[in-house]
Amino acid sequence: MKEENILWYQGDDLDIEFSGVPRVGIRYVLPSYKPSEIKAIKKYPFINKKAIDVALIDKIKDEVYYFSIPKGYCFDGASVPRFFWRIIGSNTDNSFLIASLIHDVMCENHHFVNNDREFSTKVFNALLEVADVPPAKRFMMKHSVDIWQRFCGW
Repeated sequence: MKEENILWYQGDDLDIEFSGVPRVGIRYVLPSYKPSEIKAIKKYPFINKKAIDVALIDKIKDEVYYFSIPKGYCFDGASVPRFFWRIIGSNTDNSFLIASLIHDVMCENHHFVNNDREFSTKVFNALLEVADVPPAKRFMMKHSVDIWQRFCGW
């Protein structure tokens, strides 16, 4: 990655760098859209508005993972069930969006992090920490994501 990267997170066991500031946008349903387009927007309401390179440095395993997220990548935000919104917050919570963007890409591309589910969860938690998500919410989100990933076979 280039020298002008932004060190987004630095910790004892991992660092996260971006090639620039991530820009997440909201996709809106317009009257002219076809039913298939509306369905896609409802499923993935967020869009990455700027191509970004990501470097994840695993200090424990002495590994560095590089991947790019293209402009136009659509994702669903934090997958928080509605009945937890009062405790955690909704999937549209601004503080969850960058963590969700990076984590969704890793979940769709396990090979980006050498199929390391635990590391992807650490990255998710670190990004929530940077976004100033309170520790109790981070704990619930981190463990919920980890349990869901195990259930889904990763």
